Amino acid sequence: MSLYDRLIEASADDWRAYTEHPFVEMMAAGTLPETAFRHYLVQDYLFLIQFVRAYALAAYKGRTIEEMRYGLDGLRAILDGEMALHVNYCAGWGLTPSDLEAADEDMPTTAYTRFVLDWGVRGDLLDLHVALAPCIIGYAVIARRLASIPGALAASNPYAPWIAEYAGDGYQQLAASTVEHLDTLSDGAVGEVRFRQIAGIFAQASRLEAAFWQMGLDRA
Repeated sequence: MSLYDRLIEASADDWRAYTEHPFVEMMAAGTLPETAFRHYLVQDYLFLIQFVRAYALAAYKGRTIEEMRYGLDGLRAILDGEMALHVNYCAGWGLTPSDLEAADEDMPTTAYTRFVLDWGVRGDLLDLHVALAPCIIGYAVIARRLASIPGALAASNPYAPWIAEYAGDGYQQLAASTVEHLDTLSDGAVGEVRFRQIAGIFAQASRLEAAFWQMGLDRA
């Protein structure tokens, strides 16, 4: 059993509340209010800015050149790739770069990102990557399941492109590599006391992810 599998098993209720949140269920059905999705898109952009900082911290805290490169690769992938893609995607929803830059962080955004950064500062690399994992892996899990729902990828569903992007091979491979990296960082074995600590981090990050979805619905 991988470390990820153990974390999911220990946080089953929180993981389910996040990955099966009404926000994503309505995306699959095409019934999510557009105001909710636009607010999510803006906040997700602000979220990515903090994720860049988290990967910069991962590079700094790397114990080996390989670990430093892993953090640097993640930083570059977000800063030079995903953020530009996100800006282009937002344009299709009538959101300009100025709209994104001028927005303030909503409280769930601040709570989640600072939680990740806090563990990155006071913990080790495993703590940091466990805090990051629900976002990276969770989106792959969510999109893969939503893509299997009849009609979710229909051209008439405005959220089909989001589902298709995260259900695609590229992102699915990224999530799989994240699962493998957790095992690498843990050296394939974590004692019971240490596991309880990181399971707590994983569960809280999953709850904060669910709050991120709910933030959008609250703005609908």
